[in-house]
Amino acid sequence: MKDRIKALVVGGGAVGAGIAYHLAKAGWEDVVLLERDELTSGSTWHAAGLLPLFNMGYATSHIHDYSVKFYKELEAETGLNAGFSVVGNLRMAQTQARMDEYRLYATTADSVGIDYEFLTPEQVKARWPLIRTDDLKGALYHPADGYINPADVTMAMAKGARQRGVEIIRKRQVDSYEWAGDHWIVRGAVMVEKGGNLVPSDETFEIHAEHVVTATGNHAQRTAKLLGIKIPAIPVEHQFIVTDADPALVDWRKTNPEHPVIRDADAQSYVREERGGWILGVYEKGAPACFEHGVPDSFRADLFPLDLERIEEQYMAMIHRMPSCEESGLKDDFNGPICYTPDGNPLVGPAPGLRNMWLAEGFSFGITAAGGTGYYLAQMMVEGEAEIDMASLDPKRYGDWMTTEYAARKNEECYEHVYVLHHPDEEREACRPLRTTPCYDRMKARGAQFGVVNGWERPNYFAPEGFSDHNSRSFRRGGWWQYAVEEAKAIREGVGLVEASAFTKHRVKGPGATAFLDWFTCNKLPSVGRINLTYALTAAGTTRTEYTIVREAQDEYYLVSAGAWTAYDADYLRKAAADKAGAFGYIEIQDVTTQYGVFALAGPKSRDLLRDIIVDADPETALSNKRFPWLTARNIELGMCPVRAIRVAYTGELGWELHHPIEMQNYLFDLIEKAGKKHGLKLVGARAQNWLRQEKSYRAFGTELGRDATPLEADIPRFVNLDKKFHGKEAMLETGIRAKCCTLLIDGPSDADPWGREALFLDGKKVGRLTSGGYSVHFEKSIGMGYLPPELAVAGQKVLVKMLGQLWGAEVVVDSPYDPKNANIRVDG
Repeated sequence: MKDRIKALVVGGGAVGAGIAYHLAKAGWEDVVLLERDELTSGSTWHAAGLLPLFNMGYATSHIHDYSVKFYKELEAETGLNAGFSVVGNLRMAQTQARMDEYRLYATTADSVGIDYEFLTPEQVKARWPLIRTDDLKGALYHPADGYINPADVTMAMAKGARQRGVEIIRKRQVDSYEWAGDHWIVRGAVMVEKGGNLVPSDETFEIHAEHVVTATGNHAQRTAKLLGIKIPAIPVEHQFIVTDADPALVDWRKTNPEHPVIRDADAQSYVREERGGWILGVYEKGAPACFEHGVPDSFRADLFPLDLERIEEQYMAMIHRMPSCEESGLKDDFNGPICYTPDGNPLVGPAPGLRNMWLAEGFSFGITAAGGTGYYLAQMMVEGEAEIDMASLDPKRYGDWMTTEYAARKNEECYEHVYVLHHPDEEREACRPLRTTPCYDRMKARGAQFGVVNGWERPNYFAPEGFSDHNSRSFRRGGWWQYAVEEAKAIREGVGLVEASAFTKHRVKGPGATAFLDWFTCNKLPSVGRINLTYALTAAGTTRTEYTIVREAQDEYYLVSAGAWTAYDADYLRKAAADKAGAFGYIEIQDVTTQYGVFALAGPKSRDLLRDIIVDADPETALSNKRFPWLTARNIELGMCPVRAIRVAYTGELGWELHHPIEMQNYLFDLIEKAGKKHGLKLVGARAQNWLRQEKSYRAFGTELGRDATPLEADIPRFVNLDKKFHGKEAMLETGIRAKCCTLLIDGPSDADPWGREALFLDGKKVGRLTSGGYSVHFEKSIGMGYLPPELAVAGQKVLVKMLGQLWGAEVVVDSPYDPKNANIRVDG
């Protein structure tokens, strides 16, 4: 075994094998994979091997699409049959809401390039007469996917990896990781059989690896402890059963091809053929998490006892859907651990706080994701960035606030939601409320309907007493829509208050702070007392983080970034500062997110309201353009509360962000609310704010801004200072303009707006996609933002947007179609 290598992959399941293969294919030599037992002995061995292309996420859809295509090519390269049965995948719908879900998904499929077709119940019955269809509304069919033998595909990827020089070693357990400054020292023990258990022997090993990837599946909690980090990947029990032969199926197969994988989403189950019988797999309520504190040493390729009572409802639903199977007995059963994360997405990317340590953990659909994860993670490791934005899978989307209890309970919820309708306005209830600001109870008492951002409760909108957010959800305009319209109008016409304390906030100071931030971000730094919008780039020149920078003193800065990405932003900022401290001098970074609350007050009457409560020698002029210009920050006093006020508004109206000591939040809220009565103050949630920012063409991180587009492609050159050197500049310029961000007004259906994942078409061809969507109260029609080829991203260009299975007219408009000259924001008073 080599002891000094380029990369070490820990874990020999499908995911680990896929990563090792693709690292070698990408050109890295000296790659070693270690497995503590046998290849595929974790969740891989008992996986059902389904390969669903269906996924509502853009990055995950790309990963699944790559895997399905890649697996079909493996045999030609390795000589091993991966066991891929391309039988297709049929997703049935018992309700119109389910059909709406499939239509929304279809727009993601269009953007990625995944083939699908919609079938009527009659068409389903004609193709597969054993399926009962009288209670169906329709179905979505993927002809390209199916199922695969998990062990076979893993062994094929392992053979392909060996052919490319990867060394794969079994019976090696990693027991420690030590960072040596430029590489990892990985130590462990050789495992031996003893009494049917796998135990460490006295023989040890030590490997020096420049990079380490953990793909440890059910053992993620042990990995987390060894690394001293948190990994919210905890398994949940997953059951499936195998029936005896179904005579009707056996007879059907004499003259017909195999059925597709049949997914009855409204019955929380899937069915596929297995040797003349059926496999039934379920995602039921009540499935427990397991191994919260680690896998017992005695648990190897083992299973749990079957709990038939837990899946009785789904079993009866299978008989309803496939009546011919009623007399088929139970031949075999499986109940094994499958890893989950709180949001269902795997954890793929750099580990928090560590150098050259990469995680590939928490795969609930590991067989489907293994090939694509290997491909895109290898791009990140070898080239510095993947061709798609992988931020939605980044391990740092969870911060240190995450606990074992939170992960276990949320993972159980995620499991039972696999087949629950995935409304784009869904807010799941488990483990809430957890992170709350002091004014939470006040907001709740006033009708706030909360969403979650990075664990924080944040008002989405406000509704009357007795209103049910759960019942209002829809793939069209939900029951909440009318309230968001009223809130948006309040900011455009009067004054509204948005609770925005979840914003990520960092203070950067010290002798090296100015030089560092000048290098770290692409815009010029503001002068003392002023602010600038700017971006930190990746080494590939794409957008890594968006910052509002307030310069508080010569070498002291206050940075505000997206609330969903606190740990993600902090990790990149701290690592970059550490790298540059030698060149620039001492740089101190403080995460002050939880020290300050934020209220965003905006609207034509916002100055009038603040004037009534500001404590100043001359209240009449304190908020004027002369004393408090646009894009400046001032320390002011509102009543007894000290406030760092920033004259900026994400809604595009006259407004201020009021950053205040969190312990004074309730005092400040009461003060503003009381003063706001005569001005018609309205509490406003995040959904209305999201609509308003699109009327101003304000890009948002995670939608228009991300690691797959440069700031120039996002069409914000005014925030890029090409006269200075900054990180990622050369790569940004070399990339050029592959696509360009633009704003579109849409003549859509009367009962729906885009959600920001819809494909754009011209002359029958897909030419782009939306990244944001909603409703414009100013233009009284749907609005969206997205990317088109540069030659099409020009005002007046007509395109079509696909919504609910139909094409609707859309037109590219000038940037900031509402108040393009910013007269409202700059208004004096």
